[in-house]
Amino acid sequence: MQTAMLTNRAETQMVRSLGVRIGGRTTPEAPMETLRSNLASGGEESSEGPPSSGGKCPFTGMVNDAMGAAESEPKKPVWTAGALARIEAIPPYIQPMVKRNVESYAREQGYLEIDEDVMDAVRGSLGM
Repeated sequence: MQTAMLTNRAETQMVRSLGVRIGGRTTPEAPMETLRSNLASGGEESSEGPPSSGGKCPFTGMVNDAMGAAESEPKKPVWTAGALARIEAIPPYIQPMVKRNVESYAREQGYLEIDEDVMDAVRGSLGM
């Protein structure tokens, strides 16, 4: 068996001591192989390569913090059939914005249910 060498034996030995594999693959890389292996191992470093200096992705903490914040948010109020009918009467492109504003108002006021009276109160608070 022939081994690959960089420019000289010392350089080859140094590179191998760092955990770098020298030579080509005998099989083609599968699509998303690195991602799948990281997910399967729980994101831990593999034993074949050198350990990285940070351990984990710097964005993992931000994603986990955002997920924790989303779980700690109060639940959305329940919409009555009459309130939903009023929402459906407005143009479709504006419905998501109106729903967010009404839900935000309901949470601020402590309403657990959104009905026509709550929608009238929101409309009145906007001066409409």
